[in-house]
Amino acid sequence: MDTLDPTRAQTRARIDDLRKVLREHAVDALIIPSSDPHLSEYLPARWQGRAWASGFTGSVGTLVVCADFAGVWVDSRYWVQAEAELAGTGVELMKIASAASPGHVDWLRAHLKPAQVVAVDAAVLGLAAARQLSEAVSAAGATLVTKLDLLGLAWPDRPGLPTAAVYEHLAPHAATTRAEKLAALRSAMQEAGAQWHWLSTLDDIAWVFNLRGADVNYNPVFLAHALIGPSQATLFVADGKIDAALRARLASDGVGVVPYAQAHTHLAQLPADAVLLIDPRRITLGAREAVPASVRVVEAINPSTLAKSRKTAAEIAQVRAAMEQDGAALAEFFTWLEQALGHEPITELTIDERVTAARARRPGYVSPSFGTIAGFNANGAMPHYRATDAAHATLSRRDGLAAEGLLLIDSGGQYLGGTTDITRVVAIGTPSAAQKHDFTLVLKGMIALSRTHFPRGTRSPVLDAIARAPIWAGGVDYGHGTGHGVGYFLNVHEGPQTISPHAATEPQTAMEPGMITSNEPGIYRPGRWGVRIENLLLNVAHETTEFGEFLRFETLTLCPIDTRCIERRLLTDDEADWLNDYHAEVRARVAPHLHGDALAWLERSTQPI
Repeated sequence: MDTLDPTRAQTRARIDDLRKVLREHAVDALIIPSSDPHLSEYLPARWQGRAWASGFTGSVGTLVVCADFAGVWVDSRYWVQAEAELAGTGVELMKIASAASPGHVDWLRAHLKPAQVVAVDAAVLGLAAARQLSEAVSAAGATLVTKLDLLGLAWPDRPGLPTAAVYEHLAPHAATTRAEKLAALRSAMQEAGAQWHWLSTLDDIAWVFNLRGADVNYNPVFLAHALIGPSQATLFVADGKIDAALRARLASDGVGVVPYAQAHTHLAQLPADAVLLIDPRRITLGAREAVPASVRVVEAINPSTLAKSRKTAAEIAQVRAAMEQDGAALAEFFTWLEQALGHEPITELTIDERVTAARARRPGYVSPSFGTIAGFNANGAMPHYRATDAAHATLSRRDGLAAEGLLLIDSGGQYLGGTTDITRVVAIGTPSAAQKHDFTLVLKGMIALSRTHFPRGTRSPVLDAIARAPIWAGGVDYGHGTGHGVGYFLNVHEGPQTISPHAATEPQTAMEPGMITSNEPGIYRPGRWGVRIENLLLNVAHETTEFGEFLRFETLTLCPIDTRCIERRLLTDDEADWLNDYHAEVRARVAPHLHGDALAWLERSTQPI
């Protein structure tokens, strides 16, 4: 008898349905990426096909389904989660080094036979990924088919498009006008030799047009494409999402609104002599195939991707204010946690509820910036762990602590004046010597990067080793990157900079003033505990010497680091001084927003070591 639980049985049934569709269309392998027509990280329900079919709910992964094989390729952040969710489904866990690794492409190259057919929907396949895949399939003597939406045929109750309204991001939070951004974008287009520019990435569109929405969880963006011409721009948005008043204000800036479904039709109607700028990493194969053959295409990074990464002085002032409010919210949360432990029922789910509620009381708050990760002990060893109703750890009961150990909390907020992302690890009970050792190594790595000075234009990936060096010295490493770019009331993950050993040191990764990047080294002991400490850093001018212009990092995040978890003898005096100075800054800037028990907690938690 099949004793699979309902979820696993459902996954097997869905894989069987996909295989039936494959047989009906003479397809040997189907690729379902974690993607949508905008190549988003967080997907509207309509495009969560990989999760629907495989049962693996992590945010990144690629599913391949064949007649006798099904597998999901995921990086080390998800290995434990994927192993648990895929167990008993018939879908194999395929481990890759990083999210950028083309593991499924290599597998297909090795396993495809001549004349076999591989299918993937061009509407959700990135152009750069399509080129890589096409080369591998051709090398195997197989055929790549991209015009079929086989997933849709096997998914009878597939969700529709989201319907949330679009709204304006207004001054003072939006300090640069829509007209100014469009003028700067057209100037960049002209420098590239193009009169037209196609945009599909949602955060680029939201930034350029000073608009926001709620179509994607955690990211205040909306489904749209945009076509920017020499004097007019067109937004492709579903009917009913932009009201008449906003439509009129857009029109006054030379922006027309056309139904979302007509985007590729308009792209196909470009003038024969047009020159179109596209970003091959931020456009789908489907959109590229809609461009008329007569149109000359210039491939380069979206100018808006570079521009929005460099926050203006006015935006930085707003971010600093938002960080103070976020720090105050966290102080109130940790005050509650300290008082409630051992006296109230507390689970990882409670942590999520309470930290979100604390932020929601703060001015300018809009939503979480990602799903809160609250991992106690062994759960903290999974970098992208997410507690559920069915599976979560308990920290506290009314009659005392359920267990002792380390609680990792990675959370963030979307504010009208900025996006926050912070990780703190706190002691529940008394931390062990081994836990304090790991915590202190991670702290040393975080401090090392925080204190770094570097030449302007330094490629961001090369900074990764600075944070790892103290951790490597302890004979330990971690599988994820050290830092990602962060948006301005936009996506919590944005480019072009990334501090990661898995990223290429390309020109667009150059560190420039105004960029905000996370600093989050970690140590993970599977089955035991995880430690990650994360602050957001701002690139600011430091000095100019005969060797050029140098930048440094300003720490933006304002929240105490749990000194109970520190092994003091492992810190140098310089590192202790940095921590004490940081805590003094936290106390000075957050205290005016607090009173009572929360203020007392802040003062206790920021005392010098």
